[in-house]
Amino acid sequence: MPNERILVVDDEETIREIVCSMLGGAHFQTRQAANGVEALSILESGDEFDLVLSDLMMAEMDGIALLERAKELYPDMPIVMVTTVHDISVALQAIRNGAYDYLPKPFEREQLLATVRRALENRRLKRENDAYRTNLEVLVAERTQQWKTALTNLERSYDITLEALGDALDLKDAETEGHSRRVTAYTIAIARKMGLPKEEINIIARGAFLHDIGKMAIPDDILRKPGKLTEDEMAIMKEHCFRGYKIISRIPFLSEAAEIVYSHQERYDGLGYPRGLKGDEIPLGARPPTGRTVRHKAFRRRAKKSNSGRAASSIPRSSKFSSRCPTISGKTCEKTSMARTRRCRSSKPQPLSNLIARFF
Repeated sequence: MPNERILVVDDEETIREIVCSMLGGAHFQTRQAANGVEALSILESGDEFDLVLSDLMMAEMDGIALLERAKELYPDMPIVMVTTVHDISVALQAIRNGAYDYLPKPFEREQLLATVRRALENRRLKRENDAYRTNLEVLVAERTQQWKTALTNLERSYDITLEALGDALDLKDAETEGHSRRVTAYTIAIARKMGLPKEEINIIARGAFLHDIGKMAIPDDILRKPGKLTEDEMAIMKEHCFRGYKIISRIPFLSEAAEIVYSHQERYDGLGYPRGLKGDEIPLGARPPTGRTVRHKAFRRRAKKSNSGRAASSIPRSSKFSSRCPTISGKTCEKTSMARTRRCRSSKPQPLSNLIARFF
């Protein structure tokens, strides 16, 4: 390309003049240096060039030494070495050290121009490739951020769907309003005590929030009955785990949470329902004591209806948690429950995503 700048380095002035004349005739701008030391001084001054054309054998700082120093200053600037025939092995070594090409003496004008243009074209392509790679990295970063934003919005829309399901249950049984959020806050706190990763806690939180969703399928006269349920009524009530599982298991992003809904009334000792799972058979997300909390809540409501505190007190405090998840002590569960549920009760209902975020 015309007007590109070339530094010509040779210890013979006649050769420098001839080379510069050839290059000037092709509209290249040139500057001369009598040896490697002078050339290096010019480069270090900040004067920029598109190419260096240097003799290989010079008295003060030969071409190899200049090549090494010039590459440190301008790694992407091509350097063409000029050599006599008997220096060919040294010229090849220069190429291995970073020179773009070599030009044997004597050479014709067209040889010179062809080599120079090839070197400059190579530099242009490398720069275009670097620019493309940089732009591609920026584009990938932008697209990645867009993907993360879209994923966040999608997860938020998921949580809005869950909230709608939870609100529907609250409307069906007004006396338990806010219960799902309190259980979620409590379960998240327990899961954090267990050291579970955030991704798994998110799944557990959704399962906890929907643990009672199966009660949507329970008849109102059983669900709202103030007194003790009959055996038949209790059998129907116990179906809420399976019914909740059937409701949400068809939703792909809730498939893991569905297992928590199905198993949240299981007990470590195998005396829970609906499948009588025990120990490690119970999904990890169903082990925090949400089931006992729910059962305790139901007893409190019925105790309130009958103006008696016996029902609530009939659950031994020491056994309320131990059969659910023995890896967490009863004292830890009690302490966590009081702190988290008090905080949740004292504030207005929050979106599920906010409820999850506040514990991290």
